[in-house]
Amino acid sequence: MGKTARVERRTNQYAVLPVRLRDGQPQVALVTSRETQRWVVPKGWPVKGLPPWEAAAKEAFEEAGLVGTVEHEKFGTFRYEKRLGAGNSAVIDVDLYLLHVEKELKDWPERRERERRWLLPSQAAMLVQEGGLVEALLRLAQPPAGDEPGGT
Repeated sequence: MGKTARVERRTNQYAVLPVRLRDGQPQVALVTSRETQRWVVPKGWPVKGLPPWEAAAKEAFEEAGLVGTVEHEKFGTFRYEKRLGAGNSAVIDVDLYLLHVEKELKDWPERRERERRWLLPSQAAMLVQEGGLVEALLRLAQPPAGDEPGGT
């Protein structure tokens, strides 16, 4: 009889959604994951002594070479399944924070392991696989209340 994959429950991860304005339009940065080359947002495990939003901002620097001001309030949450090896996986809940990018570095710790790309939120929503992340991206794609055509 074959061995079945074991799914473990793990702690939360923290992520940032890097944003900038170009020609009055929001853009978001995605990076490729190291193992599967899927498009993702920078994320990582909690760091002792750092609040969640700062741990997430640290990941943006390491994974994408992006530095800026991170909001302290969660922008959203999403869930994904992380492969752990030996056929095991874990379901991970991720808290998502907005990072207003002020500086884009040409060199960063994981530059040779990942690709970074700026996209419109609606474009990014078509590339990511996590439903909650798609929802967060589509919220960014919506014009603020009152900015719609015919709005007051």
